[in-house]
Amino acid sequence: QLQSKVLILTICAAGIGGTFQYGYNISIINAPTSYIQAFMNETWLERTGVPLESNVILLLWSLTVSAYPLGGLTGALVAGPMAIMLGRKMSLLLNNVFVIIAAVLSGFSRMAKSFEMIMLSRFFTGVNAGVSMNIQPMYLAESAPKKLRGAVALTSASFTALGLVLGQVVGLRELLGREESWPFLLASNAVPALIQLTALPWFPESPRYLLIDRGDKESCISALRKLRGNSDLSAELEEMLAEQAAVKGQRAKNPWELFKNPALRWQVVSIVVLSSAMQLCGNDSMYFYAAYVFQEAGIPQDKIPYVVIGTGSCELITSVTCNMIIDYAGRRPLLLGGYIFMAGWAIIFMVALSQQTQISWMPYLSMACIFAYILSFGIGPAGVTGVLPTEVFDQMSRPAAYMICGSLLWFNLFLVGTAFPFIVKSLAHFCYVPFLVVCICTALYVVFFLPETKGKSFLEISEEFKKRNFKAQTRAGFYKGPEEIRSTVL
Repeated sequence: QLQSKVLILTICAAGIGGTFQYGYNISIINAPTSYIQAFMNETWLERTGVPLESNVILLLWSLTVSAYPLGGLTGALVAGPMAIMLGRKMSLLLNNVFVIIAAVLSGFSRMAKSFEMIMLSRFFTGVNAGVSMNIQPMYLAESAPKKLRGAVALTSASFTALGLVLGQVVGLRELLGREESWPFLLASNAVPALIQLTALPWFPESPRYLLIDRGDKESCISALRKLRGNSDLSAELEEMLAEQAAVKGQRAKNPWELFKNPALRWQVVSIVVLSSAMQLCGNDSMYFYAAYVFQEAGIPQDKIPYVVIGTGSCELITSVTCNMIIDYAGRRPLLLGGYIFMAGWAIIFMVALSQQTQISWMPYLSMACIFAYILSFGIGPAGVTGVLPTEVFDQMSRPAAYMICGSLLWFNLFLVGTAFPFIVKSLAHFCYVPFLVVCICTALYVVFFLPETKGKSFLEISEEFKKRNFKAQTRAGFYKGPEEIRSTVL
């Protein structure tokens, strides 16, 4: 089937230079931590003749690490205007410029004896990830047929997990994890960018963007033909034309317009809750704990990086599994199941940590909890959260919705990264209590307020939310009716 091949290749071309980079760039920075800190100290010593104090080195390293989410936040804010003005595909292609600049900066930083170049490089890498995390799921969900929309948009999460694992593998001592090769490790993110620049131009732009934003029906039909082959396009085209008619005369909205619009109240609340929960649920902090727990379980220090690859592989396996079942199971059960299981594992993990030194087999239970927590995150929240903004907003609101989602995602990533060491210090073994609260509250929100979007057209989903948004007004309307009638009788 040629059309399914074109769709699969489009997914791969968008993913390799898209969300793959987000996962890859999060994990490649871990292996050379000590080497880069030593390089900062040597550079400063050469410049001033005075070595840096350990707390200053730590501060410089924190700035280097936090430059990534700061860049991501910037990328998330420019992604909306880029998607509207340049189109989805062109934005993804242009986005590679940021990562190539970053690769050049980090690749030549040792030669130039400048650790500032590494900081700047991490900022540009963040911008690249911020843009792709917003535009890739939008591009893929708009290009996919209705019955596969969830699975196709969810591949963004699979590419993130694949990037995480490959970053961990490339950072091993046997590959690019040695002291002399860290500039090459940091510059290796140029390879996926070059692959995308070569492959993506051969594939079509989002048909929805071409028809609804550009009003170009011929290009839309040609893009659909490429993606669907010879199958009957009339029903899909009719649905798109209905959506085009529904948004006729409107322009693309700004994020603050979404907040002010009562017709979008529950959609905005839903993406705010779910995007925040995705970073505040403590999944990334599990990686922080992984090395310590594995060490306590008696795994030799030099073997820990290999076991950590197992944690990344867990996320990859579950996101691929989630891909296969999302359009059968639906969005709500996966989100709900993920957060309920995470809440359960958080409780067991805290008990295991508190008994780590008393009971000999507790470190193994902690290990099992880390894997189980990451698996629970991968099966639902990791992927479904990225799909929802595409499904619950119309074409004119979608880029702004992704800007809100992306900004929250990066801000909360920065918040958790900054606050988690202090949380561990003050709460010790019970450091997962804040994350437990987030998981329980999110699960309750999904149960009571989030409608199912599986197998529905964008217009049907909009109608469902419209009923919720105007429930209060319609009730008021019913009470007004009889009074007016009574007054006419009199």
